[in-house]
Amino acid sequence: MNKKALLALVVIILALVAGVVYWKTQLTSSDNSGSLVLYGNIDIREVRLAFNGNEHVGEIFVEEGDRVNPGQLLARLHTDRLQAERKRLHAEMVAAEAEAHAAKLSYQRIKRLAKQKLSSQDDADVAEAKSRVAAAHVMAAEAALAEIDQALLDAEIYAPQAGVIRERIVEPGDFVTPQTPVLTLALTDPVWVRTYLPESRLGQVKPGVRAEIRTDSYPDKIYDGWVGYISPTAEFTPKNVETPELRTRLVYQMRVYACNPANELRLGMPATVTLHPDEHETIEGTADEACADAGSEATPSPALEQP
Repeated sequence: MNKKALLALVVIILALVAGVVYWKTQLTSSDNSGSLVLYGNIDIREVRLAFNGNEHVGEIFVEEGDRVNPGQLLARLHTDRLQAERKRLHAEMVAAEAEAHAAKLSYQRIKRLAKQKLSSQDDADVAEAKSRVAAAHVMAAEAALAEIDQALLDAEIYAPQAGVIRERIVEPGDFVTPQTPVLTLALTDPVWVRTYLPESRLGQVKPGVRAEIRTDSYPDKIYDGWVGYISPTAEFTPKNVETPELRTRLVYQMRVYACNPANELRLGMPATVTLHPDEHETIEGTADEACADAGSEATPSPALEQP
C-alpha cells in the first residue's frame, strides 16, 4: 500500500472515530437534557413568640440554640397578682353558689306553700325572681373565673411546633406587652431552597417533582427534595442569582422542600438543586406531614407544600 492510500485510510478511520465520539456525546447530552440545575439558598420559617398580656417577665426556660418540642413551656410572666385575683374570684363564686342554692330551696318551699294556699302567689313570684338573680350571679362569677384562668394561660408561652430557639429577645424582669416579641423560634424541619425557575422551563416543572439538593458544607451528601411551590407571577432574576445564563431571564420563584431532621441545612446556606422534570411520578400531601416522623438522617417520602 502506497503512502497516499495509507494516508487516506488513516483519515477515514479518524473521521469514523470522530463521528462515533460525536454521536455518543450528542446521545449523552440528549439523555441529560431533561435535567435542570438551579441555584439558591436555604430558607426556613420563623415564629416570633409573644405573651398575650402586660406584665414583667418572670422566667425564660430556654437559651438560644436550644431545640424544643411542640407544647414545651418556654417562658412565663410574673403571675402573683393573677393568682391572688383568682383566689378572690373563686371565693366569690363559692359564695354565689351558696346563695343561689339557698334561694332555690326557698323558692321551692314557698311554691309548695302557695299551692296549699298557705302562702300568696306574689310571695312565690318574688322567691322565683330571687332564685333566678342568684343563678345569674353564679354565671357571672364563673365567667370572671374563666377569664382569669385564660389570663394565667396567656402568661405562658409554649412552643407551637418543634424547632430551634434562634433569638432570646428579652430577659426576666423586662416589662412586655402583646406587641413585644420574646423569643424567635426557627422551624427547621422542613426547610426549603428558595430558587428561581426559568420561564422557558415553566411548562416542564410542576409541584411534586422530585429533586436532589447538594450543599458545599456536605459535598458528599444528597438530600432528597421535592418542588413544593411555584409562584404564579413572573419576575426578573434577582441580583443574588449569580448564574450568568439566568441573570437576565424572566423567572418564577420556586421552593424546593427537604426534610431536615439532623439540622444540617441552615438558614442562608447556598444550595444546588437538580430537578428531573421528565420523571412522571409526583408527590401529594403536606411538607409537615412528610417530615413529622423524621427522627434520623433518612429522608421520608416527600410531599407537597403550599406557601
